Amino acid sequence: MEFYVKIFFGVVVLALLFVAGFILWGERFDVLFSQQACAAWFATIKPYGWLAGIALLVGDLVLPIPATAIMAALGSVYGLWLGAFFSIIGSLAAGWTGYGLARFAGRRATRFLAGQEEIDRFQLLFDSWGGAAIIVSRAMPIMPEVMTVLAGFARMDMVRFSLALLLGTVPTCFLFVFLGASSRMEPVWGMGAAVALPLLIWPIFLRCAMPVKQDA
Repeated sequence: MEFYVKIFFGVVVLALLFVAGFILWGERFDVLFSQQACAAWFATIKPYGWLAGIALLVGDLVLPIPATAIMAALGSVYGLWLGAFFSIIGSLAAGWTGYGLARFAGRRATRFLAGQEEIDRFQLLFDSWGGAAIIVSRAMPIMPEVMTVLAGFARMDMVRFSLALLLGTVPTCFLFVFLGASSRMEPVWGMGAAVALPLLIWPIFLRCAMPVKQDA
């Protein structure tokens, strides 16, 4: 099977797995972890409610938890700056967890599905273009989990992955925390800025970055 066809099918399979979780349990989780429900819960346990919020954001890696509702709830309870800080910590932890598990536990799977030459090409592809995909995915449903897992499978350079994850996560978290803190419901312009600004920064990093060394 051609290299890019394998990548396409890999993305589709991962996306379908996450979609299946939303189909089976998404509606129940949307009600259980809605912004209003989480805000009321966090408010009753405010001294440590932020820990629950971070845990839920990390759990979004494998469960159909509405991450944007969690961020908005953190904003409504803790305000813009603290809410954004807790949201960023949870989102980054979820991204690094997905990347780490796929990178270190999925090596046998990638070697089973593809030859070493294809794996090397996959890594080069992600080192070149994966950062932009990760940035864009942070403001989308389902795709954040898919892209972090694919980056781990591709063994994307950890520094590049971490910077792309940070660039995509910070503005997205601030956007949804702001919406929660201010109770505004028209995020279109903010969503555009949350995606566009990091994408403008990413090429600057690529130009300044040293060439990526291949894993042995």
